[in-house]
Amino acid sequence: MSINTNQIKELRNKTGAGMLDCKKALEENNSNIEEAVVWLRKKGLASASKKAGRDTSEGVIAIHIDGNNATIIELNSETDFVGKNDKFLSLADKVVKSAHKFEGSDLHKFLESGKHDATPISELIAEHISVIGENIILKRISKINVHKGKIIPYLHNKLSDNIGKIGVIVAVEGDINNEIEEFGGQLAMHIAASKPMALNVENLDQSIVEKEKNILRDQALESGKPIDVVEKMIEGRIRKFLEEIVLLEQPFVIDGKTKIKKVVEELKSKNNCNFSVSGYIRYEIGE
Repeated sequence: MSINTNQIKELRNKTGAGMLDCKKALEENNSNIEEAVVWLRKKGLASASKKAGRDTSEGVIAIHIDGNNATIIELNSETDFVGKNDKFLSLADKVVKSAHKFEGSDLHKFLESGKHDATPISELIAEHISVIGENIILKRISKINVHKGKIIPYLHNKLSDNIGKIGVIVAVEGDINNEIEEFGGQLAMHIAASKPMALNVENLDQSIVEKEKNILRDQALESGKPIDVVEKMIEGRIRKFLEEIVLLEQPFVIDGKTKIKKVVEELKSKNNCNFSVSGYIRYEIGE
């Protein structure tokens, strides 16, 4: 049966639902507007769309690890109260597990074609918006893996085994024993607290470094010092800057002075094994 544009517009005006949802509702109900309204309400799509403009600054971080692969998501709600609601936590768990099974980490593709069991993710979220009564948004998805090693998680302000307010996953590649795994757990907590911007200097966006150099240069030149002295001052200050924002350059929180890259080298020597910190992901609500 052909669905015309006027019917879709009429249903959209009645319910506030999306154009594609209205078209599907009409197709499922033989172009009957009233039955399509009921269909949308049962699906939670009519009420969900009316809440879609509300701000979502609360929510949770959820992590799922399966062997050498891990997925982390941020699922937002309007209030912290709902962010701790059992239904919302159950939704976060379903979404992160579905995202883990989904190929890739493209948010829009996942929302369009990802599923939990047979239910599309967008529909699953819409149903929970209808039941819970707040806007809910899946903000982001990331994935990480190791070839041979271990992925170690950390959750701050835990709400369940795999859900919290800050989530970190650290990829440790190579030969892993109990001591190195313990280090990985400590490193994950370090990352949660220190908020590094990059794993190492090579991976850091060089525009950030150049911007900082320009700021430092302008400050130093105002002092009237010769340019060669200014350049040496900048070099020293940039080293301190990198120690603040690059993970492997940061002093490890355990002793507050030893750089993490040195801790790694000491553990490799002590345990007579080869391993590396190959990557990490840090999510915090509202970032």
